[in-house]
Amino acid sequence: MSSIENRKMTTETIKQKINLRVADCETREQRLGTIIGWTGKASELSELSNKARCGGGGRRECALCEIKSPFTQGSVCSEQMVECQAGNVRNAVLVQHSPIGCAAGQPMYNSIYRNGLAIRGLPVENLLITCTNLNESDMIFGAIYKLHQTIQDVYERYKPEAIFISTSCATAIIADDIEGAAAEAQEKFGIPVIPLYCEGFRSKHWSTGFDATQHGILRQIVRKNPAKKQHDLINVINLWGSDVFTPILAELGLRVNYVVDLATVEQLAQLSEAAATVGFCYTLSTYMAAALEQEFGVPEIKAPQPYGFVGTDAWLREIGRVTQRENKVEAYIKREREAIAPRLKELRERLKGVKGYVATGSAYSHGLISVLRELGILVNGSLVFHHDPVYDSGDEREDSLKHLVENYGDVPSFHVSNRQPHQFYGLLKKIKPDFILIRHNGLAPLASRLGIPAAPLGDEHIAIGYRGIVNLGEVVLDVLAHKKFHEDLSEHVTLPYTNWWLEQDDPYILAKHPELIEQ
Repeated sequence: MSSIENRKMTTETIKQKINLRVADCETREQRLGTIIGWTGKASELSELSNKARCGGGGRRECALCEIKSPFTQGSVCSEQMVECQAGNVRNAVLVQHSPIGCAAGQPMYNSIYRNGLAIRGLPVENLLITCTNLNESDMIFGAIYKLHQTIQDVYERYKPEAIFISTSCATAIIADDIEGAAAEAQEKFGIPVIPLYCEGFRSKHWSTGFDATQHGILRQIVRKNPAKKQHDLINVINLWGSDVFTPILAELGLRVNYVVDLATVEQLAQLSEAAATVGFCYTLSTYMAAALEQEFGVPEIKAPQPYGFVGTDAWLREIGRVTQRENKVEAYIKREREAIAPRLKELRERLKGVKGYVATGSAYSHGLISVLRELGILVNGSLVFHHDPVYDSGDEREDSLKHLVENYGDVPSFHVSNRQPHQFYGLLKKIKPDFILIRHNGLAPLASRLGIPAAPLGDEHIAIGYRGIVNLGEVVLDVLAHKKFHEDLSEHVTLPYTNWWLEQDDPYILAKHPELIEQ
């Protein structure tokens, strides 16, 4: 390659926000400035997130002072997110190149997968995930031979349309040539064999695992030069929740292509043929959506998330504009608003004065708080497991935290904490909510011990759109009906913390003053 060609290639790479030329994707902290520790008001976090920009590719520098804890009490890893994403693709197999402990989540994800298929009315089956089962000898001498053999075995056994390979901390340490093994197998079997670099210590937050799966799909499954465009097809990047997008978008004459979870390999391949891309949560969706626009010309719907009246209105109108269906959108908005008005009025009356708390992923939390405030519920506090100062498109219309603050008001007690129960105790003690909404149930038992019932949102789509406002209101009424049980429970249990910690006012005191641990 000449020096001129080399400089041209380098310049093009810098201009691109997402680089699909390499097998591994940038971590969230590298790409977005992700943090996992912060405390203050939502408005302060929003302002700090929008302060600084850097010149490289239009990305932002993180202007936030992250509170770094001296220890971690619990979390998830990126490899688990690959397990619940790539492992949930139908007609495909995920090979976990790891010790067997990394495969401990397979029974749980199999249950979620089967339930998701049943909810969508799809044939119920077990997921196809296997593990190379690394041992001590493999850690010394390498285990690439096990990976080759496992790929051979799963191909002969299942005849899949694609094979994903997830890395682990162990395989990163021994530096097995995953990419080389995948390329060799792809040539041999004639199907995509896709390395996904997702070892747990690669990133400080597990959401990088979403990006790793999407990166591999974009590089090796999505059609590079589709022969046709399906102008009525909308990509919906989601998890395994109920099918709420089909009835909404059908009103506009549009069809849904659900990805990544529960999708077939063919559905993933046709991502490049769609008219546009949307998602239920920008934490999950903007990597793939931005890359589809950058590499394949599929526009990302740049609008607030479809939660509450303000977000759903703007979201639908942007879809209508991009797909040239503006008239259908306005008619649908009017009809749906009128349809939910009577029940919404009843819910607001019954929920008046109720205090709620949201503890979920970042952008999803912003959306749920918007819906709770539509219901008239007081939300003075929230815990998010990480914070992205910016999403991959860089478009301010996708700034979900700013949208929340500007349209639904500030959240005075807003915290970033990567699923740390010892901090969660102090946060709930200050706010004393009547209930919490939560996605990752590990924190729910602690709330229950404090007499606070939790609504574990197993169906992550429940609050989407206009009818989602009513749906979430019904969920809150249901969880409040169990409040007396949790109050009784709290009188008969003890917490696993010292009196000193229970008396602290600042849940972040050990992060701010780690020397206290030695005292």
